[in-house]
Amino acid sequence: MITHPATLDVERTAGLDPEVLRRDFPVLHQEVHGKPLVYLDNAATTQKPSSVIDALVRYYEHDNANVHRGIHELSQRATNDYEDARTVVQEFLGAAESEEIIYTRGTTESINLVTASWGRANVGPGDEVLISAMEHHSNIVPWQILCEEKGARLKIVPINDDGEFLLDEYERLLSDHTRIVAVNHVSNALGSVNPVREIVDLAHERGALVLIDGAQAVAHMKVDVRSLECDFYAFSSHKIFGPTGIGILYGKRSVLETMPPCESGGDMIKHVTFEKTIYNDLPYKFEAGTPNIADAIGLGAALRYVNNVGLEGIGAYEEDLLAYATERLAAFEGVRLIGTAKHKASVLSFNLDSIHPHDLGTVLDREGIAVRAGHHCAQPVMDRFGVTATVRASFAFYNTRAEVDRLVETLHKAREIFA
Repeated sequence: MITHPATLDVERTAGLDPEVLRRDFPVLHQEVHGKPLVYLDNAATTQKPSSVIDALVRYYEHDNANVHRGIHELSQRATNDYEDARTVVQEFLGAAESEEIIYTRGTTESINLVTASWGRANVGPGDEVLISAMEHHSNIVPWQILCEEKGARLKIVPINDDGEFLLDEYERLLSDHTRIVAVNHVSNALGSVNPVREIVDLAHERGALVLIDGAQAVAHMKVDVRSLECDFYAFSSHKIFGPTGIGILYGKRSVLETMPPCESGGDMIKHVTFEKTIYNDLPYKFEAGTPNIADAIGLGAALRYVNNVGLEGIGAYEEDLLAYATERLAAFEGVRLIGTAKHKASVLSFNLDSIHPHDLGTVLDREGIAVRAGHHCAQPVMDRFGVTATVRASFAFYNTRAEVDRLVETLHKAREIFA
């Protein structure tokens, strides 16, 4: 069982004060069903600080124009802010250059881009793709489609009863036929933190590439893609306090240069005749059409906000909060925790007695507590643990121990209701 320190280590958290930071998030200051909102659905989407909202409003009120095409002032300002946000992402991920940062609609599109472009060009009959048993559907279905289309084999790395990636089994499953490994950095359903550097090293020894789904990681820990040496890294803006509808695919230049575009039109074109089209340079080769300008700028603002708060302090604070919540729920009679890995990040999935998770989620909602109840787009994980669904409480740095206490108090009420 995870334990927690009696008091928060202020030095480790760099003095992070959630009560102060909560002032930056307007949506948190409301009542739901007459009760103060407790927002514990951060793994689904995070709330947005005023600086992100202001960046969106500023673009639409003052700089609204298309990028890369206009010589007028508004277009120049929009282009500068749009590309500046790309540079912020590059620095945030530790990428070597901004050309390795591709704007997408989110993690799902980033993974689909890799399967549609690199996958179709490099995976063939008899080849193998490895994923883990804890993947989100977005990191399962695109690979299934690719393997069915190409006559390749999809192999699954198992997990143990704690929800941990089995590195020994992974090493056994790797072969000279493995073309790519695609795994999440942090499980959205279990919170397990995977040993991604070891996963990358073992794959590269066999000549395979690695894609890391970082949707649940980037808001909670420092990610350095060059240190990880991964070939692709994907994440979504809305999981890290930015707008919906925008995401990132990082790819090593050496890999991206070999990949054909999978959509055409607009910015991905350098020169067109009826006889031949010359594709644009990176990253624009993969960014067809008018992009999501405002939300890219909003993502840049979100990452600046996170940098100002400090990921080291965020990680330490959330680790303490998760340990506190885990200890409280582990001591609650009738609660079954789903996912008890030694290394976790900000996700607590559980069931209570025989109460259906949807019913429990409804009771929590009536008390103003927002959680996710369902299979979390990870049905194979639910099958692995013999459940159809769980209740998932997921945390951000603006959550507090007092909110955890309200969650536990409401579980007592739910038990009385369904007794």
